[in-house]
Amino acid sequence: MNLRELYLKRRNQFWGEVVPYFGYVIQSGVAFVFLFLLIVFAAWYTSFIMNLPPDLPIRWIMLAVLAPLVINSSVRTYLRPADTVFLLPQEARMSRYFAQGWIRGVIYKIIGLMIALMILWPLYVRSDAAAKPLLLTIVVLAGLKLLASYGSWREQEMVSRSMAACFRCLRWGVAALALAAWLWQPSGRGLIFIALIGLTYAAAAAYPVRHLVPWERLIAVERRQASRVMQILSWFVNVPQLEQRVHARKWLSSWGKGVPWRKDAAYRYLLIKSLARSDMLGILMRVGVLGTFLVWISRDSPVGTVVYLASLMIVGLQLSSLRKMHRESFWLHVYPLPEGTRRLNEAYLLFRVQLLWALVMWLPMLASVAAAPGLTLGTAVAGFALVWMFRHAALRRDRREDEDED
Repeated sequence: MNLRELYLKRRNQFWGEVVPYFGYVIQSGVAFVFLFLLIVFAAWYTSFIMNLPPDLPIRWIMLAVLAPLVINSSVRTYLRPADTVFLLPQEARMSRYFAQGWIRGVIYKIIGLMIALMILWPLYVRSDAAAKPLLLTIVVLAGLKLLASYGSWREQEMVSRSMAACFRCLRWGVAALALAAWLWQPSGRGLIFIALIGLTYAAAAAYPVRHLVPWERLIAVERRQASRVMQILSWFVNVPQLEQRVHARKWLSSWGKGVPWRKDAAYRYLLIKSLARSDMLGILMRVGVLGTFLVWISRDSPVGTVVYLASLMIVGLQLSSLRKMHRESFWLHVYPLPEGTRRLNEAYLLFRVQLLWALVMWLPMLASVAAAPGLTLGTAVAGFALVWMFRHAALRRDRREDEDED
């Protein structure tokens, strides 16, 4: 069996099923919105670089933006549940299969990391009096990315999940410390520190007991990665929904206790618990944090309003996939939900969650209320109007679907 050809075949098969949906995504207007946001961001970024504040914490900004891009690592294996039987005889040769996915994943992520670096570089060289050389910085970031990808793959292979969790925390710490050393220390001293901590981490990652091929774990990871692709596409077009990852999140266990114990509110309770335990909440939190930060640094100009509305639109698109999470659930046909309550509860919960995110991301604008009260209040009104438009569009879509079913 040619394992390299098998990998390419499965990769082409997966993307052959996904690519046809891109036409519907473009028709939905997302390409126009993305181009508009890109133009607005370019204009704002150029203006910001030309009028830099003297106390800009550029090193912290570089660390906050680049560290997650360096650390986050994943490999598409395209494994399937049946592989635990049919590919098991090839277990000793599976490194040939995984090598292609690992190399492709690293290359694509290094390209994305370099794009982020090129965007930040004009800001960095104008703000930092002791800026590092560009080519040397590229080499350092690429090396840290290779180290993080190596560590991430080793974590997947470890037999002990508690040990893998410890090494995951260690990977974050090592990469963050190495990047901080490069940004804050002189080049020679930073390179020595990075080399020492990198070699120590690589030697430590090779020590724990590992599976030759962690079949079940890699299949579960692949299922989650494919589900994320479909989840993004579901914002724009109906696509097959794959299995969602479930997070315990005990700190949110009390969310939903205030829902009335009635049949007409039962579906709302289900949606709350689904949102609290899904990947969607993590994405919403990251969008909220990033949006709040961008609004804060651009709060004194209309660009802040544009960034705020764009972030709020992303939140609304992400929440729209919650409406499809239980669309085909068998138990919804068994449990006697009152007619029409499912969609009303969807609209009610999504409106409140998006409104909460709108309030949180608007709070940084309050710092400019004395200097620009019209801009601050106008942004709040525009945000509420956008949330209301999402609610109105969802209800109108529901009515149209009901008419089509009739």
